[in-house]
Amino acid sequence: MSRVLFISPQPFFQWRGSPIRVSFDVQALSENGCEVDLLTLPIGDEKHVPGVRVIRVNNPFGVKNISIGPSLLKAGFDVLLFVKAIQLIREKKYDVIHGIEEAGFLAVVLARIFKTKAVFEKHSDPFSYRSGFIKNAILTVYSKVESFTVRRANLVIGTGQGLAEQARVMGATCPVYNIFDIPSSLVEPDPEKAANIAIQLKQHPDEVLITFVGSFAVYQGVDIMFSMIPHVVGKNPNARFVIIGGSDAEIEDRKNQLRVAGVEKAVSFMKKIPPDDVPNYLTASDILIAPRIAGVNTPLKILDYFKAGGAIVATDIPSNRLILDDTTAVFARPDPESFGDAVLQLLGQPELRKKLGQTGYEKYKTEFNFNEFKKLLRNAYNDVSL
Repeated sequence: MSRVLFISPQPFFQWRGSPIRVSFDVQALSENGCEVDLLTLPIGDEKHVPGVRVIRVNNPFGVKNISIGPSLLKAGFDVLLFVKAIQLIREKKYDVIHGIEEAGFLAVVLARIFKTKAVFEKHSDPFSYRSGFIKNAILTVYSKVESFTVRRANLVIGTGQGLAEQARVMGATCPVYNIFDIPSSLVEPDPEKAANIAIQLKQHPDEVLITFVGSFAVYQGVDIMFSMIPHVVGKNPNARFVIIGGSDAEIEDRKNQLRVAGVEKAVSFMKKIPPDDVPNYLTASDILIAPRIAGVNTPLKILDYFKAGGAIVATDIPSNRLILDDTTAVFARPDPESFGDAVLQLLGQPELRKKLGQTGYEKYKTEFNFNEFKKLLRNAYNDVSL
């Protein structure tokens, strides 16, 4: 049985991409017979994963949350993670040090010092987070650190084809695996609960529910989404938009935008809901939207949409095309009018919605599920003799 020190520089647990992926990683490793210690930040909800010991660093910065993407605050926590990892390694001999994002660098350095194996797991394209001079400077430094990590790891895991290819271009000499994401919850939707949610959300029976789930980060395409809502509602008053995610401040800003446009009553904001409740909300919906504008990895929401059997409208960008095609989605150019027109197209074609949803659901059942994920992770570890 392998002993794994798994280092995650993200909150654990929080309902967003990397923490969700980390929870599946450590659960899969545990079920594959590994002894797993998860070293992470002092931020996030408590989450019990059978067979996994969760260890948190201290919180001298006194923060309760941390933004997505590289930052100076994250760098401060990385130092704490590094020091704590050394303490843990001295207490216990680990066969593998598995680092997520910038913690991959920590894993590589620690593996060299203590003569063990390093796994780097790449979750994102850092330049998807471009935003201002200071952050861009941090991202430039981070990209060089990531290149160093890729070239010295014993195994690199990308969470999508694009990320795995980025690692190869950076000069990886070790095995590089694409281990896809899976839906954010292992709980199957409950048809009765989904039906009740649909009744609660609709203001009248003829409304069609159009749902987005995710953060309000710029790369998610939220500017496109909120700008196209007046276009859609103006042409089809039966459209009701359901927005899952966003902070209180972000939601208030968008409500003001919609109020100025005169369509605030056509939008229901659900804030952040527990991941295990998400499948019921998505199953209750008629159309599911993915307006992302940047990134090279498959958006996690696409997998959630497949599981719900929903008809998808997506921006026609490479990251959405990785697993979507014309049998599972209607595509649109990444601008408000084009995206709105694609939504309007599906609003008027219930049979097409049904067909797209069924095809996506079959992909979930046969490819993008936890059993396949666990198998791929086991093979990646075994194939490089970790």
